[in-house]
Amino acid sequence: MIHLKPFVLLLFIFCISLNVLYSQRPSIPTDKDYQRAVSFDWDSIANQVYHLAVTPIWFDDNNGVAYHTLSRDGHQYYKISFIDHKRKPAFDNKKFSSAFKKHTGIDIHPANTELKNMKWKHLNEFTFELNGKQYEINVRNYKIKTLPSTTEIRDKGRSLSPDGKREAFIRNYNLILRDKTSQSEKALSQDGNPSYIYGSNYGWDQLMKGENTPPEPNLNIIWSPDGNKFLTQIMDSRRAQKMYMLNYTIDTLYRPELLSYFRGSPGDTTVVYYHYLIYDATTGQATKIDLPPVPHFMDDLAGYGLKWTTNGQYLYATYNHRGYQQKDVIRIDATTGRVETLFTDKSKTNIDYLTRFQYVDDAELAFITSEKTGWKQLYLINFETGQTHAVTQGEYVVKDIKAIDTKNQIVYFTASGKEIDFNPYYDLLYKVHFDGSSLQLLTPEKLHHDIIFSPDHRYFVDMMSAADYPTFSVLRRASDGKQVTVLGKADIENLLKKGWRYPEVFTATAQDGKTTLYGAMWKPTHFDMDKKYPIIDYTYTGPHMNVFPNTFRRGLYGLYNSAQALAELGFIVVQIDGMGTAGRSKAFHNVSYKNMGNNLLDHTLAIRQLAEQHPWIDGDRVGIFGHSAGGYDAAHALLAFNDTYKVAVSESADHDWRMEKAWWPEMYVGWPVDEYYHNHSNITMADQLKGNLLLIHGGIDENVNPSATFKFSEALIKAGKDFEMFIVPSMRHPVPKSYYPYIRNKRWKFFVRHLLEE
Repeated sequence: MIHLKPFVLLLFIFCISLNVLYSQRPSIPTDKDYQRAVSFDWDSIANQVYHLAVTPIWFDDNNGVAYHTLSRDGHQYYKISFIDHKRKPAFDNKKFSSAFKKHTGIDIHPANTELKNMKWKHLNEFTFELNGKQYEINVRNYKIKTLPSTTEIRDKGRSLSPDGKREAFIRNYNLILRDKTSQSEKALSQDGNPSYIYGSNYGWDQLMKGENTPPEPNLNIIWSPDGNKFLTQIMDSRRAQKMYMLNYTIDTLYRPELLSYFRGSPGDTTVVYYHYLIYDATTGQATKIDLPPVPHFMDDLAGYGLKWTTNGQYLYATYNHRGYQQKDVIRIDATTGRVETLFTDKSKTNIDYLTRFQYVDDAELAFITSEKTGWKQLYLINFETGQTHAVTQGEYVVKDIKAIDTKNQIVYFTASGKEIDFNPYYDLLYKVHFDGSSLQLLTPEKLHHDIIFSPDHRYFVDMMSAADYPTFSVLRRASDGKQVTVLGKADIENLLKKGWRYPEVFTATAQDGKTTLYGAMWKPTHFDMDKKYPIIDYTYTGPHMNVFPNTFRRGLYGLYNSAQALAELGFIVVQIDGMGTAGRSKAFHNVSYKNMGNNLLDHTLAIRQLAEQHPWIDGDRVGIFGHSAGGYDAAHALLAFNDTYKVAVSESADHDWRMEKAWWPEMYVGWPVDEYYHNHSNITMADQLKGNLLLIHGGIDENVNPSATFKFSEALIKAGKDFEMFIVPSMRHPVPKSYYPYIRNKRWKFFVRHLLEE
C-alpha cells in the first residue's frame, strides 16, 4: 500500500479538484465561435426572420385594410375587404410590373421592391412612392399615373398660418409677422437678443460650436385652427449655464473643437426658461400665459404639450410641477391667458412618467391615468363641469389608451395584471363605457397584445406574441374581439435550423420575500448541462421602463440586441425586472424612489436562486453589462454588490446623478438635491471597487455627458483601483452602427478574458 505524505496528498487532491473544475467550464471561444456569435447578433437575425409585425394601411373609405410584409419570397402586399374579410393579394404582380414599365419604362417586380408610403383610397386604388416619385394606380384596370410632387421644402425658419395668409419668423432674435398678400411686416417684439429670443425653443440635442457662441434660434409656433392666434414662447438663457465637450475627430482641424449646450442638472436654477405667450395675429398684441417661467427640460409642459381646442378659444395640456410630485391638467383661456386647473394628481414619491392623457375635443372631455389608488387606473375629466370620475377600478395597471369612440361612449385601453394566472407584463385589450360600466376583455389569449385601431374604431390589428411564442397577427372586430382574418405568423425557420432556441422565462422571489419577479435567460445553442456557465446580467433598472421580454421581438433581440450572440460565447445571459421598475403596482414602483443605488438587490437574489436551482449556472462567476442608466448599474455592481458581481462593462453611464440631465434624477432620486445623490454616486464610492471593470463612453455624448466617466476614472486612480477605459471620440449617446462591431467585440472579449480564461 502506498502511503502519501500529507502535503503530497493535499497537492494531489487540489490538482484533481482543479482538473474537475476546469473540465466543467465551457471551452475558450475560438474564431469559429465568435463567427457563430456574430451570426446571432441583431443585424444578422433581422435578415433571417420574416413577418415580425404588421403595419396596417386603413382604406380612406373605412371599408378595408392593406399591409405589406417581408417574407422569404420577398415583399408581399395584401388587402382585406370588410365585406367578406378575406385576405387577398393586393394586386397582380405581373400586371403591376407591366403597367409600371409601360408608364415609366422602368422594369421592376413588386417582390423585389418595397413600395413606400402606400395610401389606399379604397379596395382598388392606392398611391405609393418609388425612386422619389409619387404614383397612383387602379388595380382593377391597372391604369397608372404620376402624381405631382407634394413634397415641400419646408423653411423651418418660417411658420405659415393655416389659411396661408400670414407667416411668422425670427429676425435679429425678435418675432416678425408678415402679411403674405401685401408683404407688409409687423415687429411683434423689439427687445430680443441672443440670450432672450422670441419665438424660439432650445433643441434637446442642439450644440453650439466654438467659444461664446449663442444658440441658433429654433422657431416654435403653434397656430390656432382658424389662424387668428398663435402660441409661442421666449427662450430665456440669460442665466443659463452650459455643459461642454471637446470633439477631437475633425480631419481639417488640428486642435479640438469646443462644443457646448444648455442642459440643466438636478437642482439647477441657472437653466433656460420659457415664457409662454399668445399672439393675436390681427393686432399683434401679446398675452402672457399665467404660468411661472418653465425650465426648458420641461418644455413640453412635461406631458403632452399645449394644444389648441378646435374652436381656438382654449389651449390645454398636462403640467408637471418641478420635482414631479404633482401633475395638473390645465386649460388656458386664449384671450386672457388665465390658467384653470381641471385635475390634480399628487404623490409623495413621483407621478408616473408613463401617465397617459388624451383630450376629446368634440366631447369636451379627457381621459388620464393616475396611480392615486396604488394602481394605475383610467379617469374621465369633464371639461364643462370640471368633474372627474374613475372609469376603471381594481388592482391592475392601465397601460395605454388605444381608441375613443365618442358616438357609443366607449374607450378602448390596454392593461396588464388583471387576469388571473397571466404574466403581469402582458398587455391585453379591454373596452369600457365612459361611465365605467360593461368592462370587457377583447383579447383573451395568454400572450402580449400589440394593438393598432382603425380610424372608425370598428376593427383593430392584434399582434400577439411572447418571448417563446412567435408573433401571430390577426384582424379583430372591436365590438367583441372576434378574430375575422389571420394576417400571418412570424417565420423563424431559418433561425431554428441554426439551432436557435427561445429564451427561457423564469421567476424569482423579491427582497420582500413574497413578490414574484420575472426574467428571461438565453443559453448557448451548444448548451451542455454538464458544464458550469458564467452568468451575465443585461441590466437597465431605470424606473421608467422594464426589461422583461414580453414580446417575441424583445425575446429575439434581447435588451441590447445581442443576448443570444453573447450567450454563444459560453455564457448564460439574463434580464431581470426587480422591484422599483415600471409596469406593476405603485408600491412595487416606489421601491426605487430615493433608492436607486439598491436597484440591483433583487438581481442578486434572482441570480442566487437561479444558481441554486440549476447546477449548470456558476454563481461565483457573474458579469454585468449596461448602457446609460444600465451603465450606472454595471459600475455600481462592483462597488455595492461585489460579493455577487465580478466583472462589469459600463457603457455611456450616468455615474453621478448630479451631473445628469435634470428631469430624470429629479423624478426618481428627488428634488431638491440631498445627501442621497452624494452617497450613491459611483464617484463617491470609487474606493469600494472590487472586480474587473471596463468603462466605455462617447466623447461627444450630450445626453449623458462623458465628464462623469472621466471624473469616476480619476477617483478610481486616486483610490489605486485597477480598471480599463475606452473612449470613442466621435460617439454620442447611442452606439453608431459603423462602430458597433468594434465596441461589441471589445465588450465580448472583456467578459471572455475575465469569466472564462482566468
